[in-house]
Amino acid sequence: QVQLVESGGGLVQAGGSLRLSCAASTRTFRTYTMGWFRQTPGKEREFVSAISGSSGSTDYADAVKGRFTISRDNAENTVYLLMNSLKPEDTAVYYCALSRKVPGLSPSPHFYDDWGQGTQVTVSS
Repeated sequence: QVQLVESGGGLVQAGGSLRLSCAASTRTFRTYTMGWFRQTPGKEREFVSAISGSSGSTDYADAVKGRFTISRDNAENTVYLLMNSLKPEDTAVYYCALSRKVPGLSPSPHFYDDWGQGTQVTVSS
C-alpha cells in the first residue's frame, strides 16, 4: 500500500487561491494515475481532477474546469492541485488518490487503490 500525505489546505476568501500537495511513498510514482476528490458532510466523494502517469493527460470535473490545474513532479513523487478563483461551494475535504490499475484516467473512486487522509479547504464568502 502506498502512503499519501496531503497538505496545503486552509481558509481562503472567495476569489482566492490555494495549492494542495500530495506526497506519495513509492519509487514507481511516475507510473501511476493520480486523482483528487472532495467530500462534504452527507455527500458522496466527488471527482475533481486526475492526471495519468504515462502521458501526463489530465481530466477535470466540469465544476472546476478552467479554475483548477493538476500537475505532478515525478522526481519529487508529488502531485499538486492549484485552485484559483475559489468559490464557497468548493469548501470540502480534499483527498488525493493513487491508482495501480491499468494506465488511464477515471472519475470513479473505485478506480483508485490508495487514499490520503484528506485536507480541509474552506472558502468564505
